[in-house]
Amino acid sequence: MDYVSALVPPVVMAVFFVGLIRVIVKTQGGANKAKEDAAVDAALARAEGARRAPAGPDA
Repeated sequence: MDYVSALVPPVVMAVFFVGLIRVIVKTQGGANKAKEDAAVDAALARAEGARRAPAGPDA
């Protein structure tokens, strides 16, 4: 019976890990994909604009 108690934690962790991966894969894309992509593109554009903006009055 020691082998059963030794194998249960890794098996349980593996099952939860597989479930997590399935949820992640299933939630990729879908109806909100375009909205999420637009939000990321806007954030990247703001960051790029801030990086290119002059740092001070003498720039």
